[in-house]
Parts: sequence; structure tokens; C-alpha cells
Amino acid sequence: MRRPSLVRALFVSVALFSGGTVIAASPEENRKVITDYYAAYGSGDMSRVAAFFADDIEWHIPGHHPLAGVKRGKEEVAAFFQQLGKAGFRAELIALTADEYWVIDMHRGWSGRDGLANVDTIWVLAFRIENGKIKEARNFSYDQAAADTFFWQAYPLKPLPTGCSNELIPGDSSTRRRDGSGPDRSKVRSCLPL
Repeated sequence: MRRPSLVRALFVSVALFSGGTVIAASPEENRKVITDYYAAYGSGDMSRVAAFFADDIEWHIPGHHPLAGVKRGKEEVAAFFQQLGKAGFRAELIALTADEYWVIDMHRGWSGRDGLANVDTIWVLAFRIENGKIKEARNFSYDQAAADTFFWQAYPLKPLPTGCSNELIPGDSSTRRRDGSGPDRSKVRSCLPL
């Protein structure tokens, strides 16, 4: 039983002597952070949810859809969860394990949109906890293809503004290839920045 306390002391020493101010919590304390976070999430109160986030939180959303990517900071992460709320997205905890720095959860995540596309799959999240706050979260989906399909249907991108297209500019002789064989697609009208 002496080894775990020595290992913990070593981690704390490294954190303190490397200029860090992070002190490891017990696995039970970190587990409580996440169970309390899920209770707040279940209430739908975004101010309660955001209270669990470190100011410089990073939340990694997998996939190829409009909500995918890294969300940085409390405001951006809270905005992501507000968008999830619009789709009636819910979570039900299945399993939770923790150590002094990380909490790993497995939960069922689903949406409840009447008459519209929905998703119901298993998610695993890895939460890095620092000073009692969620510093980082990484999501992993059991069925990423189903999640991508759902998010594209639930959050379609707006169409391009009128006048924006990838059309050739009419009457511009420079839109022909040098050999005169056809259009030079590098000379197009577009709203996209070059």
C-alpha cells in the first residue's frame, strides 16, 4: 500500500517543481466532479453546467459535421451545449472510472426530435480534471457515421449568399486555358477568400 502514495507524491512533486499549480485530486473527488456535472447537464441549466469548466477548457468533438472540432473556453463550450439542447440531446451515464487526473465515462447519448432524424449511440468521454474543474474533454463515438449523419441533418449549413458561386466570369477572355482548349477553373467568381 505504500507504493501508490509514493507514486502520488512523485506526481505532485513534479507538478509543483515544474512550475505547475495543479494538485492531483483523489479518484473519488474527480468522479464526483463528473457525476455532479451530469446532474447539472440533466437539469438543462447552462450556468450550472459551465461552473464545472476551467476558464481555458478544451472540448474535442469528433467527426465530420457542423459541430465537430475543438471548442475552446467556457463560452464556446457552453454554446456547443446550447446547440445540443436544440436537438433534445440527452445523456445517461453507464460507467465511470477515475484516477487522480482523468475520469473516463461511458454513456448513452441520444436525441428526441419528433418526426426528424435522431441518434442513439454509446459515447466514451475522457475528462482531464484540474483543480476540481474540467480542463479538457475528448469524445469518442461508438458509431461516428451515425453521429455525423444526425448532426448534418440536425444542423445544416446555411446556403451560400446570392451571387456566390464557382462560375466562370462571363466575357473574361482570361478564363480560357493558354492553349484555348477550355475554361481555366482557376479564374472563377467566388465568395471564398483566396
